[in-house]
Amino acid sequence: MKTDTRSTSRLRHDPLVRGLGWASALLGVPQVVAPAGFARALGVGDAPRHRSATTAVGVRELAAATGLLGRPQPAWLWGRVGGDLMDLTMLTRALKNHNGRGLGRTVAATAAVTALTVTDVYAAVTRTHRSTPMELTAATTVSRPPDEVYALWRDLERLPDFMAHLDEVRITGPRTSHWRASAPFGKTVEWDAETTQEVAGRLIAWRSVDGADIDNSGEVRFEPAPGDRGTEIRVTLRYDLPGGALGKAAARYFGEEPHQQLDDDLRRFKQIAETGEVVRSEGAPGGKRARGEFPQHPARPLTEDELKEALA
Repeated sequence: MKTDTRSTSRLRHDPLVRGLGWASALLGVPQVVAPAGFARALGVGDAPRHRSATTAVGVRELAAATGLLGRPQPAWLWGRVGGDLMDLTMLTRALKNHNGRGLGRTVAATAAVTALTVTDVYAAVTRTHRSTPMELTAATTVSRPPDEVYALWRDLERLPDFMAHLDEVRITGPRTSHWRASAPFGKTVEWDAETTQEVAGRLIAWRSVDGADIDNSGEVRFEPAPGDRGTEIRVTLRYDLPGGALGKAAARYFGEEPHQQLDDDLRRFKQIAETGEVVRSEGAPGGKRARGEFPQHPARPLTEDELKEALA
């Protein structure tokens, strides 16, 4: 019970939470008081079904405002996210069936709700302190001997060369290091790690120490590939994903799929180990900076600006 009280007190003084509460109030009042006028302002007309839908959305917004401004909890933030998705669905349907009158206003409303959805998801994920234990596994084969592959991975300060969301690794001691990484929704997380087990040419295992933004651990195994084909790399990562299961779903929705990230990281490591650099493609001319190029698109000729940037 004390934990709930502390959480409520913290969120009550959170500027973003209060701002979203007032946004709900400002949106809810006109939708309840004058639903026909609000619907016309959106360019969707004022037919009975539009007025009813507008009133229902207004009541929902006022309920969210009451919760966020009175007794704020992460559940109210996630409620806003669910409402946003419903609003986007209705606006998308309105655009599909639009008669052309007031189309510009409907497009603007859809863009505004999309921006608000991003803000609500960010607030819900970052203000939710539940976490979901995650375990990721991935493997690849590199056409280099185990000792050479192990030595390349063991150079921790080079890990950001192929790990797209890793910004910096700094060695702080014989078995310790400091890590800084990009997280979903523009956040940055940091932690100190210690090597818990190491077998030269075969195994590296680590874990974060107390005080980490995200508790994590993992191991990398290097095994000779069958038929003298190089080295099989097997990676296991364990960490707690902030925001619980909803945070995981939201991160995936906005292009932050952890399993895909790990597969991509191993693919880039394989390229560095075998060719000395990350191979760039037309779909991702930024190489390591690929995380800034989502959503990806099918391969196509580079634009003039992209070509200049790649050549630079």
